[in-house]
Parts: sequence; C-alpha cells; structure tokens
Amino acid sequence: MTSPSPSSLPPHAGRTDLRADCASCFGLCCVALPFTRSADFPVDKPAGKPCGHLREDHRCGIHERLRDSGYTGCTVYDCFGAGQKVSQVTFGGRGWREAPETARAMYEVFPVMRQLHELLRYAAEALDLAAAGPVHGGLRRVHDRVEALTRGDAEAVAAVDVAAERASLGELLERASELARAEVPGRRRDRRGADLMGARLRGVKLRGASLRGAYLIGADLADADLRNTDLLGADLRDARLGGADLRGALFLTQAQLDGARGDGATRVPVTLRRPAHWPPPA
Repeated sequence: MTSPSPSSLPPHAGRTDLRADCASCFGLCCVALPFTRSADFPVDKPAGKPCGHLREDHRCGIHERLRDSGYTGCTVYDCFGAGQKVSQVTFGGRGWREAPETARAMYEVFPVMRQLHELLRYAAEALDLAAAGPVHGGLRRVHDRVEALTRGDAEAVAAVDVAAERASLGELLERASELARAEVPGRRRDRRGADLMGARLRGVKLRGASLRGAYLIGADLADADLRNTDLLGADLRDARLGGADLRGALFLTQAQLDGARGDGATRVPVTLRRPAHWPPPA
C-alpha cells in the first residue's frame, strides 16, 4: 500500500508545527503530566516527576515496547506540537535539567499550550474544507489569535483563558462541520454526545453523521461507513473498527485512531497513519 504524495494532502496535514517532534522537546509529557496506575499505566507518577524511563537525552527508554510494558496511555497521547513550542520558543531551548528554576513554570505552561495547539489543529483542518468557505474568515481570525497567544511568554501563556478560546472556535467548527456534511447525500444522523459505549454498530451507515463528543468506548463499529463523519472529541478507546471506512472523517486525530482497534481492512484518512499495533493490510 503506497502512501499519498505530499502534494495530494490538504495543507493542514503538512503543518509540522502541529505534530509532536520529540527530538526538539525536553520530554515534557513524561515529566509535567501525572498518571495513575491503571489499564493504561503500570505505576503512579505525580505531576512534575520524571518518568522512570525518561533518559538523560529526554527520550523514552522503552518507546518501542510501550504497549508491551503496560504504558498504553503513552501511545495514545498527542501534544499536537506543544512540547517543542514550549521547549524551543517559550523557554528558548533551555530545559528543566539545565535550568531547574524554570521547571515549575514550564510544567504549568505545557498543558495550556497543548490545548491551544489542539485548537490550532482543528482550525487548520476546518480551513482546508472548501465547503466551509462561509466561515473561513472567522476561522482565520480565531486561528491567528490563538497562534499569537502561543507565542507569548510563559506568564502570558499560563494565563490564557482556554475555555473562552475553545468556545469561540467551537461554534465555527460546528458550522464548518455542518457545511461539509451537507454535501453528503441522504439522511445524516445526529448523535452528538451520545452514550454509545459497547454499542453494536457493526455495518451501520453513519456517513456524514455527527458523533461529536460521543462515547464509543468498546463499541463495535466493524464494517461501519464513517466517511465524512464528524468525530471531534469522540472517545474511540477500544472501539472495534475492523473493516470500517473512515475516509474523509472530520476532526479525527491520530490519538483517537491509536486508541481504537482496527485491522488490515480498515480504511483511514490520508492525513493520518495506520497505527503500528494494527494488523497490516492484506
């Protein structure tokens, strides 16, 4: 199976600033964030304490075997490029090891920056939707404002009202979704925020539906038609996607895909990669 050429991908797929670059980060997700012993992590770790597997070069010592080691939670986390922004821009390339006095501020800024970068990622995708032309002006204004916020100093970034920015962008994203899905013929289901945990949805025609914010944990979506479906914020952990068609799905992220269970017949958007733990295509 060949990969699509870069020229065939929408512009947001080429935004390297919105993709994690661990080589340019100080391992912030492995230090700043807490995790609790569970199905996703084998141990407890408080915020601000480096993970025991974090090496001196800020790289993960068990990256190639995270799932086998019980760190599934790490494999489905995406900072959307916030790690390198905080490391290289906000703190000018000075890490928490070299400058311990910056550590606390760095750990406070990182989760805020991650949320802002997530908003930028969604805005960038919406700006690539031709059908969403009527709201492109508003999307561009919010995108540029959020981008400017990410370039503030540590104190300014930490003080950003993320909820207000999310609400401002959320209305535009919903309208962009409606405009894009309006081009899909036939009935378009609205299951926003629905509790579909463990639901039997095998083979269901959900093309152009809204599953925004839906709880699909463990749901059986095998062979389902999810083309052009709005999946913004949908919880797909352990959802069975064998044979499902996700081409053109709106606002689907790599982390959502990584948390699901697909197979060699699952069709994924050209902007995302097939998770390494899925069986390969035949």
